[in-house]
Amino acid sequence: MNQGRHGDFEQVVLPHLDAAYNLARWLTRNDHDAQDVAQEAVLRAYRFFDGLRGEAKPWLLAIVRNSCFTWLQANRPADTVGFDDGLIELIPTDEDGPEVLAARNFNRKMLNAAIATLPAQFREVLILRELEDLSYKDIARIADVPIGTVMSRLARARRLLAQSLRVTSNISGTQVNK
Repeated sequence: MNQGRHGDFEQVVLPHLDAAYNLARWLTRNDHDAQDVAQEAVLRAYRFFDGLRGEAKPWLLAIVRNSCFTWLQANRPADTVGFDDGLIELIPTDEDGPEVLAARNFNRKMLNAAIATLPAQFREVLILRELEDLSYKDIARIADVPIGTVMSRLARARRLLAQSLRVTSNISGTQVNK
């Protein structure tokens, strides 16, 4: 093994392991499966590290995405059938009392559940944009689709998520801030 290549890989790619696991977790909807898929993706990234052109994070996340969809196709084919910003404020402040923190925790669970119900192609763009803060261009590269497709999937994901949260909040009797 080439120590320089190994060191370069550690320096360039490994800082993005959390993002890789996060994407795998949201796409597989299971911690154990996400760990397996992310590990396989990192091994694949290492094998093909010499082919890295450009930024490491989008490159690694594209490998994770492809690994997830390959895994889903083999293990859960039904899953592969193809937010308003500020919707829920999740960052606690010093002034928040226990009731506000409890409501936020409930809203976070509701939001996570709503995201998990989105179809995979919408869930992935939402996670890459809102949680990983990637550009449309990077998401397009990762998902191997045109930027316009990224924008329409993101708009649809946000719309579906907002609808789901409205329905859930009406059922549970909670108020979701708009």
